Amino acid sequence: MGYVITVAQQKGGSGKTTIAANLAVAFERAGHTVALLDTDPQGSLGRWFMTRQAERGDETMSLSTASAWGVSYECGKLKDTHDFVLVDTPPKIDADLRPALRESDLIVVPVAASQVDVWATESVLDLAQREDRPVMIVLNRAKTGTRVFDDVRSSVEELDAQAAQTVLGNRVAYAETLGLGKGVLERGKGAWTAEIQGLADEVVAAVSG
Repeated sequence: MGYVITVAQQKGGSGKTTIAANLAVAFERAGHTVALLDTDPQGSLGRWFMTRQAERGDETMSLSTASAWGVSYECGKLKDTHDFVLVDTPPKIDADLRPALRESDLIVVPVAASQVDVWATESVLDLAQREDRPVMIVLNRAKTGTRVFDDVRSSVEELDAQAAQTVLGNRVAYAETLGLGKGVLERGKGAWTAEIQGLADEVVAAVSG
């Protein structure tokens, strides 16, 4: 039986699809079977997957799509045949998100380095708490060493949720590789290597520990 990892955030532009895609690549490179479930009408994760499939021709990940209320069925089916199911969600927090959260072994919440993103996170945490599901907040697109980053990190630490030790930097590599249907781990070594590998390790530890 596989693990369901849902990436959710109320605010658009937080990097949900980027994180879902890069975790998928990291898990696959570690020898796990991976399924993607795109529930966002924008279909960004699906577009990434189709680009990847066209470039590689031998893609071993699988992709499914579902409306909000079809998530439970799809997750149940996919986790029977995959080690990890990664669910990308729309940038909104309402009753439609609850089925995805309910199925999750872990909810990953990206927070870009601004106070507005921290505020948007509170509603995600509230829904997750209602469903009694664990959350991991991930600081994304961070400019470390700045006052804004320090303030945001302090605010995140005050929230009632686990924060990942790994911080994802504000790097062009993430956008470039996403457009090519790849993850940054497939680009070659760089500062992003330790970031994504570190986050993947933290996620695995959180769901299996």
